Amino acid sequence: MVSQPIVSMAAQPTVNLGTTSSFAVLAGSTITNTGITIINGDAGGDVGLSPGTAFTGQASVTASGAVHIADPTAVTAKNDLVTAYNDAAGRTPVTRISTELGGTTLTPGTYDSASGTFEITGTLTLDAKGDPDGVFIFKTASTLKTATGSNINLINGARYCRTFWQVGSSATLGVNSHFVGHIFALASITANNGATVQGQLLARNGAVTLDNNTITNGICLPTSPPVVSPAPAILHVIKHVINDNGRTAVATDFNLYVKTFEGIDFAGSPAPGVESPGTTYTLPAGTYVVSEGTFAGYNAKVSGDSDSSGKITLAPGDNKTVTITNDDIANDILPPVVVTPPVVTPPVVTPTVVTPPVVVTSTVTGGQLPKTSTPLYELLLIGVVLTLVGVVGWKNRKRYE
Repeated sequence: MVSQPIVSMAAQPTVNLGTTSSFAVLAGSTITNTGITIINGDAGGDVGLSPGTAFTGQASVTASGAVHIADPTAVTAKNDLVTAYNDAAGRTPVTRISTELGGTTLTPGTYDSASGTFEITGTLTLDAKGDPDGVFIFKTASTLKTATGSNINLINGARYCRTFWQVGSSATLGVNSHFVGHIFALASITANNGATVQGQLLARNGAVTLDNNTITNGICLPTSPPVVSPAPAILHVIKHVINDNGRTAVATDFNLYVKTFEGIDFAGSPAPGVESPGTTYTLPAGTYVVSEGTFAGYNAKVSGDSDSSGKITLAPGDNKTVTITNDDIANDILPPVVVTPPVVTPPVVTPTVVTPPVVVTSTVTGGQLPKTSTPLYELLLIGVVLTLVGVVGWKNRKRYE
């Protein structure tokens, strides 16, 4: 069996965020958003930009805080970001570890790599060993990259507000990945489609690019008594539409809901449907129901990690998906099919003709009877005649006597 390596280092003080603490997103040049992005958190859901002024796609961003574009508040936050960046970059002692962090378990300390970069494929586990004040600092000379579906898991008191990523150039978060901590990037930060963040995206000089993300800048609670923050659950809700019977609806025509089991809409619900990878929600552990509004002309089917009614139970750290597929019904209703019973022709019965036997009749001509007697018969006939003559003669004799 192969066990995950565990690295332990001496405790570090936290990095002072100053006024940047209330900003979930802060950029230097531009902010660009694609899709529906949700920015919130008890520590602050503010969005800031300075000295740039272009915030593209702002209408599709739901932020719980204020938006500061090149105003004094944004300028002050940018100055505090520079201080925090330099603080993290100067931390010592440093333990050099491999570029790939996925599949490893790390304890509080300061880390860098020989390549000057960090990557996360799979899951990186941060283990505070029961110390909620344990600080994790990761330093790169150039880039930070996370793979599609990657995850950072906090255990034994590890907290996002004690995790810092100092990036010498740019950071890129993979599709549907889950990231934890405060990113201080010298250049830019890109959160790809469906990526979720528990922490902050703070870019000193470059842009922050968002794409259908959820960023939660939660508050860092006091550590007495120790607080263990469970990892949130990630839920991706995908709307898929099939038009094979003449209809033309698209995913955004449907309203999708994510409700608690008690029927209360979660933040951001309802939202228009989005084809794969869908809309991403960061949720506390619990039971939820995914559904959609009424839409005529389509049959709906729920699939994925929920049951057929859309009910799904999420545990801390879960990363699950629910898909609602709508298949269109034909525009024209076909007439009922009339079944004609088969015609049964009775069999033809041919009567049996009985031919009577042929009787042959002989015709006797000239009044002559057929000769049917035998010699014996002739003798008998003569005898009878003679007897009659004798009787007649006897009678005559008696009369004369």
